[in-house]
Amino acid sequence: MIVKRAPKFGQLIAKKYGVDLIHFTHAKNTAIHSSTKVDDTIRYLSLHDNKYIRYFPGHTKKVVSLCLSPVEDTFLSGSLDKTLRLWDLRSPNCQGLMHLSGRPVAAYDPEGLIFAAGVNSESIKLYDLRSFDKGPFVTFKLTQEKECDWTGLKFSRDGKTILISTNGSIIRLIDAFHGTPLQTFTGHLNNKGIPIEASFSPDSQFIFSGSTDGRVHVWNADTGYKVCVLNADHPGPVQCVQFNPKYMMLASACTNMAFWLPTIEDT
Repeated sequence: MIVKRAPKFGQLIAKKYGVDLIHFTHAKNTAIHSSTKVDDTIRYLSLHDNKYIRYFPGHTKKVVSLCLSPVEDTFLSGSLDKTLRLWDLRSPNCQGLMHLSGRPVAAYDPEGLIFAAGVNSESIKLYDLRSFDKGPFVTFKLTQEKECDWTGLKFSRDGKTILISTNGSIIRLIDAFHGTPLQTFTGHLNNKGIPIEASFSPDSQFIFSGSTDGRVHVWNADTGYKVCVLNADHPGPVQCVQFNPKYMMLASACTNMAFWLPTIEDT
């Protein structure tokens, strides 16, 4: 597969609060994001006029996980205050609060019926959204990471596997039904100890990850073998890689963003 970069687009400025973990919502031209300045409030932003629609206060330390339901206007946030909070975009009040034993990361399953909470870089707890206050219905205990922390979870589109991103130079893949370790992906560079996002391709057959060398690394999800490295001339560490949910377009970002489209190689 050959890739090419798409042209750059405009930008929005958020100097007062700073921006991290930004996600589009289901409403047109809106997004939620965590903050890097002033406080740890989550903010709901109108991208059309760069104005805030609503604020979601409650966390007392940095928000390190933020994910939106794939089917409705609810979202989850995890913080270094060791809490996981459930929110509804229509209300500034927290809809649910869970106290955990360590740093949390979270993800919804593709149908938006359950969510996974990764705790203390060693266990994943699955909750039913309709009865999350009753606790997890299953817990997967894994070997605790010794040289890095979990920084992100993602379900594959078929819901069969969970991808675990870290702030180290490893990425893990586990079975979503049994918690069985399936693959460990290595070979990308992370010598700064920063969160680097990993993502599934839309068909879940490949794993894409950024790196501190400014490149995007790609592995086969079934075999664990690296299949290629993509060079976009990123001037800094590539911390974000995500696919368009409908089309075969990949976005990678450091301080700059590049868009990738598959092309057919001439023979």
